[in-house]
This record gives sequence, C-alpha cells and structure tokens, in this order.
Amino acid sequence: MWLTGDRCTFASGPLIGRSLGESWPGLSAEWKGRRLQAGSRIPLLVKFIFPQEKLSVQVHPDDEYAQKHEAAGGVGKTEMWYAVAARPGAELLLGLEPGITPEIFRGALKDADIERCLSRLSVQRGDAFFVPAGSVHTIGPGALLCEVQENSDLTYRIFDYDRRQADGSSRPLHVRQALDVLQFGPQRCGKVPGVQVQQGSAQKTYLAACPYFATEIWEFSDTIHATTCPDRFELLVPLEGHGRIHWRSESMPYTPGEAWLLPAALGEYHLVAQSATNLLRTYVPELEQFSRELNENGLSDSQRSAILRQ
Repeated sequence: MWLTGDRCTFASGPLIGRSLGESWPGLSAEWKGRRLQAGSRIPLLVKFIFPQEKLSVQVHPDDEYAQKHEAAGGVGKTEMWYAVAARPGAELLLGLEPGITPEIFRGALKDADIERCLSRLSVQRGDAFFVPAGSVHTIGPGALLCEVQENSDLTYRIFDYDRRQADGSSRPLHVRQALDVLQFGPQRCGKVPGVQVQQGSAQKTYLAACPYFATEIWEFSDTIHATTCPDRFELLVPLEGHGRIHWRSESMPYTPGEAWLLPAALGEYHLVAQSATNLLRTYVPELEQFSRELNENGLSDSQRSAILRQ
C-alpha cells in the first residue's frame, strides 16, 4: 500500500482531493523546503508491505547506474524497512553471505539455489533494516513492514521461484542488470540497532540516516511538541495509537496507516496522544546538520556511526 505515490491524494488541507503527483511540481518552497524546492517529484516514497508469499529475489540500482542505463534517466533506489508487526518465524533474506563471489552466485542461480548465497534474518516487531542500492534481498510472509525509500520503482528481478503470470508465462528477469549493480564483497546492508534518546515525554529512536532519508520512531502517551525545519518538509506515519495533531489554530485526529505531510514552513506543531502512540518520522536530511543534532543529544561516535549511512 503506497502512501506517497504519485496517485495518492490529499485527504485534508488546501490540496484536498488532488493527487500528490499533479500537485508536487507546483508547490512552493514553503511546502517542499528551501533545499528541496527544485524537485518535480516528492523525493520520499513511503509504503506498507505485507507479502502473502515470498517476494522475488531482487536488487535495485543506484542513481548513477539508473541515470546512465535507464531510458528515462531514472532514479536509483536505496530503502529501509521498519517492522510494524511480525508473526513467529517471519524472516527476510538481505545481502550476501561472506565469501560469495560472482562465480558462486551465477552457479547458484543456474542451480535454482540462490537462497544459499543470501543472509537469512529473522524479523520481530520493532526491527529495522537498511537496504542501500546494490543489496540483494527478498522478503518472506508474516511481517508488516513500513518502507521508506527514494521515490523510484526500479527493480531488477534475479529469481522468481518459477512463478507464472496469468497467461502462463514467467515474469521477466533482469539478471544482466542485476549482476551489473549487485554489491559483492563487504555488505553495507543489514539490521540497524537504533539509538534511543528521551526528549520530554517522548522516546525517540534514531534508525538510519543517509543522503536520501532519515528515519525515526517516536513513542509517547502524552503531548509532545515539535517544529518543522524551513529547509525540508517532513512526513509523519502513525503506526499505533490515536490522538490529535495541532498546528496554529487548527487540529485534526491522527490514526494508524496515514501519512501526514507537514510543510517546511509550518513551524510549531503538537501531537496529543489519546492512546499510546508509535509513529515513524522521515525527511530528507542535510547530513552535517543531522550529525550536529546527534552530537547535541549526547550520542557517542559509535552511536552516530550506527545511524549515519552512506
């Protein structure tokens, strides 16, 4: 389920009823933020994933490869996942096992035994995973994931478990492109530990930050106060709990499964929980400024390194 795709529509505010795709190009810097005003498409795509069966084994290109090799120029795809819920036994495969070379990988693909090359990770509620471009992966059933990513749908499918389309044909594979972009050697993907800080009545967990997005989890049962940054918009995605969001002289209820787009120029806002709330906050960071924020919150070098990703 896509929350910020081009066809998603505004449910409230001055753009009510309009799609995000048609609205974004004409939005001012007061909406997008001074640093992001040139973009013709929202840079963050947020969605929920709840597969009923294992997804195809796949990999995404980076920006440089997409711009050079995709017909329309293209944008690469770095992403992260946060486990909103997970049944016992839920798992995903992410990244290559140590020692896997292109030759071993090609042999496993020929033998239809590609999973032996991938690292198997269990999934529990609250887990988070960073998936930079070039990381091979598949997601199994049993988990509800909130995905934050570059706004791109470029996927190179490597293996699809011999599944068939409605007409009986196999879905197309993109093995050549996948091998072009797949990262061998040391892997940059994997589970992220998250670093918690207490801010007033809210517990904030920093998950990951890279040039494309920063992600945080806020947990609170009272009222919390925050302020937007004039440089960029932000998105709030309630995952659990109910309450109201207040800004200026207005307020509206929030419920799980929504995406709130807060304009850069909004300024102060308040979240008033009516039940214990867990929400994901994401935005496009300026990494030097973000690193200073971590330092001001008393995080150590090792904690900052666990969050900051390139």
